[in-house]
Amino acid sequence: MVNHKRRKGLLKLLAEHGVASVDQLVGWLNSSPATVRRDIAWLAERSLLVRTRGGAESLPQKKQRTFALSGDTFHNNIDRCAAQKRAIARHACGLCSDGDTIIINGGTTTYRMVEFLVDKRLKILTNSFLMAEQLLRSSENEIILPGGKVYREQNVILSPFDNDISQHHYAGKMFMGIYGLSMLGLMEADPLLIQAEKRLISQAEELIVLADSSKFARKAGLILCGLNRVSCVITDTGASDAAVQMLEQSGVKVVAVAPEALAVAAAMPLSPAEHEWQEQ
Repeated sequence: MVNHKRRKGLLKLLAEHGVASVDQLVGWLNSSPATVRRDIAWLAERSLLVRTRGGAESLPQKKQRTFALSGDTFHNNIDRCAAQKRAIARHACGLCSDGDTIIINGGTTTYRMVEFLVDKRLKILTNSFLMAEQLLRSSENEIILPGGKVYREQNVILSPFDNDISQHHYAGKMFMGIYGLSMLGLMEADPLLIQAEKRLISQAEELIVLADSSKFARKAGLILCGLNRVSCVITDTGASDAAVQMLEQSGVKVVAVAPEALAVAAAMPLSPAEHEWQEQ
């Protein structure tokens, strides 16, 4: 058995049984005692299990590795500045005409676009699994998803590889939600997001950023791209004069929209898939 498959199997067995002796693992994995001991040592060095006298045990639950992205989760953010996000999303959708090909990245502001896209006839490339699911159920838009892993906490599909399906699709506009905005450019909190979103940006002619006014106060350690790549920022009327001037001096068009009350339909009740994700 290949090393990584055997070690993955060992971890799976520990997850099921909690603790196991070397002899038990030898029988389950059909490997030699020396091989099992080496695997236990290798995994223990990487904090993937705990070595015990004569065997190994799974990590305590609180120490289990998590593979979530950095930054806030989708469900923690979806209701934050909701009235501002809805107004921003409405304006963004008004920039789309039937027949257009567009790209939309995953995020809570861009997800608000779903409500206003249901009557459109667009080709949409998105790495938002939930946006794709909603639009497939409620609209006649053509939906394209990149390959990769689904990160449930942030509601995005990301691939570490350059040769996914997105490289074959080009769009007139990309609508992007962002972690933060500054004079240095667009900021993100996770390297994997940076990698994936740079790839999407390269596939679009025009980059339109959807950012409520709170995003101007947020800081992150990673710069996605400079303001020179941004065509337009759609924000809300709460954005400060200094923030607007900073963008305009960098040659970025700024549109500030007034927050609007959330209608019942705009609350966008969770789909069955979203309910399942929240319960996990």
